[in-house]
Amino acid sequence: MKEYQVYLFDMDGTLVNSEPLKGKALSLACRDYGVEVDVDLYKDVMGESWTIVTQYFFKHGNISPELDAFNRYFRGHYELLLAENISLITGVKPYIKALKDAGKTCGVVSSAASWMVDNILQATGLDDAFDVVITQEDVTKHKPDPAAYHLALARLNALPENTLIFEDSNAGVLAGNASGCDVIAIQHAFNGNNDLSCALKRIESYEQVSI
Repeated sequence: MKEYQVYLFDMDGTLVNSEPLKGKALSLACRDYGVEVDVDLYKDVMGESWTIVTQYFFKHGNISPELDAFNRYFRGHYELLLAENISLITGVKPYIKALKDAGKTCGVVSSAASWMVDNILQATGLDDAFDVVITQEDVTKHKPDPAAYHLALARLNALPENTLIFEDSNAGVLAGNASGCDVIAIQHAFNGNNDLSCALKRIESYEQVSI
């Protein structure tokens, strides 16, 4: 694998094992409206925009809640689950430390809301590890659109050919490829429904990659 100068990471499922927790929080928020929605439905829309994710759950629950109110229920459940269960993908902290020690530039490019990103980075001790952090609020077009990656590259004054992206969803891999960067996919138990075949390679832990 060629040498890169810039390394960009999606967050959920790529830095942290948060995808199952997000699915559970969505299911619990639906329960607050009196319906049971299977947590595994999130596997079908993981990595998509929040609008697509929530509408998918609303459709299956046959509910039409006001989004801001639903988000408040979701946030309460998700923050509690994160506080009790958050964990890093195997090998991610040593890998990022090695990148920084080697003078590489690192960033986060997530479709999650800024409060989710901030909470997770602080809880895992990664809040000072990145040179740029892009969240849901920074762009109007979301993965699989490459807008978030284009913005990260612009803010870092980086070239796509010198940049490697880590993603865990089909939407993320497509966004990374569309930005002109190489992409490595993180394979985990919750993203089996995602087509990761367009990635440069697939790994299950950062112990499988070198700088």
